[in-house]
Amino acid sequence: MHELSIATSLVSLVDDALESAGEAGTVEAVRVKVGALSGVVVEALEFAWGVAVEGTRCEGARLEVERVPAVVRCGECGAETTLDHPPVFACGSCGRPASEVISGRELDLIALELEQTQATADPAPEDHHAAPNP
Repeated sequence: MHELSIATSLVSLVDDALESAGEAGTVEAVRVKVGALSGVVVEALEFAWGVAVEGTRCEGARLEVERVPAVVRCGECGAETTLDHPPVFACGSCGRPASEVISGRELDLIALELEQTQATADPAPEDHHAAPNP
């Protein structure tokens, strides 16, 4: 199950990003893009996430997955086609083999959501003195 190693790598990337940014907050959510051609089974990644985050700064954080469809471009007519599953690498317009994959290979960490902790300031002292009546 290579999704567990991917989830563990994501946790390491998050830790590295937080450390380099000097952040000490709690991670609420981690957002990733997963392409249809990446070889990642999203459901397995979500399951592995629960295991990989145990005892880390990401424990309890949501894994938000944005699925990216496979899109190819035809070298002959230039048309872009979103591939079905299972993918057939052919142009949806002219039927010729597609020559370029536009999207679908992604496996990217794109955003982190941290718990916002707000410093609480002491409230302004109340004025208990009555204003003099003129």
